[in-house]
Amino acid sequence: MYNAQKSDKEAPVAEDKKEPWLNYLALTTVILAVCATLSTFKGGGYSTRSVMSQTQASDQWSYFQSKSIKSYIYEMQKDKLELELMTAGSKLSEVASLEYEKRIDDYGKKIAKYDKEKAEIQAEAKRFESVRNDAQRHSQIFGIAVIYLQIAILLSSIAALIKKKVLWLLGVVVGLVGVVYFANGFLLFM
Repeated sequence: MYNAQKSDKEAPVAEDKKEPWLNYLALTTVILAVCATLSTFKGGGYSTRSVMSQTQASDQWSYFQSKSIKSYIYEMQKDKLELELMTAGSKLSEVASLEYEKRIDDYGKKIAKYDKEKAEIQAEAKRFESVRNDAQRHSQIFGIAVIYLQIAILLSSIAALIKKKVLWLLGVVVGLVGVVYFANGFLLFM
């Protein structure tokens, strides 16, 4: 009974009237935060892909170099044998001349084999570099999206604190720029 008497005597508490745009502010802030999170996640994934592709390209170029060195050694040997054969000429027996020619031919085949392998390795290295370049483009665009989205979230948060609709609208505009970059991170239309 005491509680009922007390509540009758107290003045009603004035409630702050919630402005309708604050609901939209909350919704847009959540959407911007989700886009920022996904941009960060996708940008990180593309960044990892870029690093991995660079490593794979470097490995291929190292492999290319080793094949080039081996090929060069065989070229030097082949040139040396050709020069010896040309210099000795008729002084060599027929068996020795045939052995020189056989080795020169073998070295020529190995050089051709290494040249073919080097072309394949080079193509693979360039493919990895292409994947790296593409991943870097995606990652950079997602990074830009995160910047705009974070600024938009900040503006929306400040607008909610000081209840300034114009600040929220500015945040929405900045957020839209971030969302465009976010979509561009997937599609690369810009």
